[in-house]
Amino acid sequence: MIYIETGSDDVYYNFGLEYYFTVEKKLPDTVFLFWRTTPTLMVGKYQNVLEEINTPYAKEHGIHLVRRMSGGGTIYTDFGGWQYTFIQHRDTDQIDFREFIEPVVDALRELGADAAFNGRNDLTVGGKKFSGNAQYRLDGCIVHHGSLLFDTDIEQMVAATTVDPYKILSKSIKSIRDRVTNLSEHLPQSLTAAEFKECMVRHILRGSTDEYCLTPEDDRRIRELAAEKFNNWDAIYGANPKFNIERTGRCDGGKIQFKMDVQHGIIRSASVYGDFFATLDTSVITGALTGCRYERAAVLQALCDHGVDGAVYRISAREMAGIIVD
Repeated sequence: MIYIETGSDDVYYNFGLEYYFTVEKKLPDTVFLFWRTTPTLMVGKYQNVLEEINTPYAKEHGIHLVRRMSGGGTIYTDFGGWQYTFIQHRDTDQIDFREFIEPVVDALRELGADAAFNGRNDLTVGGKKFSGNAQYRLDGCIVHHGSLLFDTDIEQMVAATTVDPYKILSKSIKSIRDRVTNLSEHLPQSLTAAEFKECMVRHILRGSTDEYCLTPEDDRRIRELAAEKFNNWDAIYGANPKFNIERTGRCDGGKIQFKMDVQHGIIRSASVYGDFFATLDTSVITGALTGCRYERAAVLQALCDHGVDGAVYRISAREMAGIIVD
């Protein structure tokens, strides 16, 4: 097994590194990574971002958003959590989690945590989840990655993944606390996050000293891949599946309701209803929205470019954009 120290807490860089050693630079043995990142929401390959996260909260708190190349659900992680990756150059059509999860479970048991694999993709301790795992195939390789809650901010995790926090946030926190846990609460000895990483890497490598150090050329290409494949609008929002959304707002000028068909992050069709007053036909509003990215800044710009701002009585283009996109 070959260990690579990523040297970064930037999620886009680390996923770029994962891709680089999967597709472009194939090493002669299984590659192992163990890393962490700034507060981040990792959305699964097949998920709709808008249905999975509390976008306003994430933006307000500076939480990064990335779309993984693997399926599964949304994961929140921060400096209190760790990610691990195994890259194995073996082509197969089967998804098998156990082979890669067992070394992690064994390492945790050696640290004194009664960890167990639930048979699907989660790891538990004391009946509570502390790890989610995902896997995908790419260019003749198996890529298995997972997360470990060590000392993660559970309240922020819930707030960032609860789409309607005003109604169910407190209930969600209680529910999540009943189902998930931090590993730091289940270890017999007190460890810092850095000490925990050191122990886990040592146990998983089992005495192997084979380590690959990134070259300046590696670093440059990884940064290019991070920007091309992970840190851009198309990678995050453009991969959203087709969906229909309905948004309603009540403003000083009355009620206004939008119904939209969104495909790959682009509004393909729209309609608008309400008891508002306007000096233009609603076709101008829907025409402005059609073909526009489903993001607030783009929607606001499109409405202004089509002369909508000031044409609807006591409802500004900025208010409309805030109704259409959180």
